[in-house]
Amino acid sequence: MEKIKLIIVEDDTEIRNATQLILQTEPTFEITGVYENGKQFIEDFKNKKADVVLMDIQMPGMNGIEVVRIAKAQRPEVQFLMCTIFENYESIYESLLAGATGYMLKNTPANKLFDAIKDIHAGGSPMSTQIARMVINHIAQPKSKGIKSMAELSARENEVLQLLSEGLLYKEIAERLFISQGTVRQHIHKIYDKLQVQNRTEALNKASL
Repeated sequence: MEKIKLIIVEDDTEIRNATQLILQTEPTFEITGVYENGKQFIEDFKNKKADVVLMDIQMPGMNGIEVVRIAKAQRPEVQFLMCTIFENYESIYESLLAGATGYMLKNTPANKLFDAIKDIHAGGSPMSTQIARMVINHIAQPKSKGIKSMAELSARENEVLQLLSEGLLYKEIAERLFISQGTVRQHIHKIYDKLQVQNRTEALNKASL
């Protein structure tokens, strides 16, 4: 049986080395690349054999969500499994929007991580149980009926909201609108306040109603 070819992208040296050692104990896996940052990974990715990429989110320079968005566009057949400490819905939503097909926490036991890799390679979308419960709870939340009018948003705020809906990161929105990331954050704070929401996903849900 052909082995599942894996790439690890993780900036923390201890976690990176530990993950590599753990994955090497599974005879059906073959590690074809290990990277400490997204830039190095992107530079090699086109020529690397890979079925599944284990991707960290919080990395210097280019975060994992941005890396997935770039890499998935280059090679749609490769599956991206986010391995992170982040347990918030916005990180999950943005990861999936970027092209990830699985989301596991870094404290996941080795046997469950092995199962997740095999599952995602077979066409599944594995998630840690805590993450799956968070997604279900979020979907099950009743929609607020007290929505403020979208007309309350300024022209610039509507532009920012539109770019958020396209899945752009704050840095990308700033570049698109020729403004600073600090200004983007100010606009987003005002959007959240006017729409009475707490995050990007809630803002987009309200805007679509």
